[in-house]
Amino acid sequence: MSYLAIDIGGTKTLLAIFSGDGQIKESLKFETPALYETFLEELATNVAKLSTQEFKGSVVAVPGKINRETALGIAFGNLAWQNVPIQSDLRQILKCGVVLENDANLAGLSEARMLPQYKRVIFITISTGIGGVVIQNGDIERGTRDAEIGHILLEHEGKLMEWEDFASGSAIVNRFGKQASEIPLDDIDAWHTIAHNIAVGLIDVIAMLTPDVVIVGGGVGSHFDKFGNKLIEELKKYETPLVTIPPILKAKHPEEAVVYGCFELAKEKYGKTT
Repeated sequence: MSYLAIDIGGTKTLLAIFSGDGQIKESLKFETPALYETFLEELATNVAKLSTQEFKGSVVAVPGKINRETALGIAFGNLAWQNVPIQSDLRQILKCGVVLENDANLAGLSEARMLPQYKRVIFITISTGIGGVVIQNGDIERGTRDAEIGHILLEHEGKLMEWEDFASGSAIVNRFGKQASEIPLDDIDAWHTIAHNIAVGLIDVIAMLTPDVVIVGGGVGSHFDKFGNKLIEELKKYETPLVTIPPILKAKHPEEAVVYGCFELAKEKYGKTT
């Protein structure tokens, strides 16, 4: 039997079926509806399209905050869903066990486990918003699993703003009128601005959480090759003897890290499968 990974995004939802050795056997995407009840209907419709219909278990990535005791989805970022019984609703649809976890936590889990030489890893996802987590010795650190680092307050252009309001993918679109994927490599000024805006928040995260390495993922992170060197240059401006800059690396699966994290957690929760 297989594992089913579900990555609920603010605009798209990704379904991926994993074999026991971590290979994606099948996947599909659909638009994430604005209404929770419509989402459940669309999920059921799309799960029915999969060639595999029996799962050993499922891990669901939630773009926001969950109540780990009641298994309620408390808030879903850009989606207006609040306090929904998503675990029980999905169990009825999928006919298998369902585990909930924050999407950034899952992405960080998968990426950190591919770099076992680093004991303390910060994973930063830069997409529609900004999220992140600390992975300590290959596991999600409990103290940061509900952190919302994209909402730290920073001074920007003379105003106090949340970091993701000026450094996220949405902020890039608002400022430049195009997505990161549409900004050409030779637009030096745009990429310098993007790198600077990421750096002013990331240096605070580094100072507070003291990682051995920082991994950058997400939709904007997938373009790390365009701004990574500039980001490191900006961070170095803030380096002091007490706050040193660790290696800053591009995620190995910038946009698929979440579903690979679902697989990692599924192995722990349900045991290995064939």
